[in-house]
Formats: sequence, C-alpha cells, structure tokens
Amino acid sequence: MKKQGHPDYQEVLFVDSSTGTKFVCGTTLKPQEKETFEGKEYPVCRVAVSSASHPFFTGSKQFVDSEGRVDKFRKRYAKKKEEAMEEEQKKPVAPVLPPKKKPIKKK
Repeated sequence: MKKQGHPDYQEVLFVDSSTGTKFVCGTTLKPQEKETFEGKEYPVCRVAVSSASHPFFTGSKQFVDSEGRVDKFRKRYAKKKEEAMEEEQKKPVAPVLPPKKKPIKKK
C-alpha cells in the first residue's frame, strides 16, 4: 500500500456553535485553529449543528437556524402572498348571472 494514498488521520475538537458543546472525534480534516480541551491541544472545527443541538437527537421542538434561512423563506413568500392579494383586489368583478333556462321540447 502506498503511503501517500491516504490523508493523515488525527483527532480534532468539534465545537457546536449554537450550543457551545465540544467533543473530540477522529477525522482527516486539517483545520488551522487550535484549542486546549481537557489538558490537550487539538485542532478545532466549528459546526453549525451537532447531536447536541439537532431536534431529532434532543427531542425538543426547537429549530436551529444559524443562517436565517427560515426567516428569509417566510419573508419571500409573505411578499408573494401580498402581491397576489393586491392583484386579486384590482381585478374587476364580473356580475354573476343566473343560468339560462333551456326550453322544454315536446314530442
């Protein structure tokens, strides 16, 4: 097996940016930032969501939105809904006529 075929495997400190939870895991990532955790220095990788903050693992109904995606989505579709309602109000309303009666044919 070639020695250059695989990246270096090392322990990295992962930090959940939404809750501040820290855990060490082996990976091939090469982060530049370093931090001391439990008396040992590790390279640090920051993550937006981990098992400590994800609703599936925590069982809570909280939603983690680190980049404002939900707010952006709601604003965009609220604006479209308002525009559709304004267009609906601008349309002229046609009068509703009763249906015409057909003459009865005798044989």
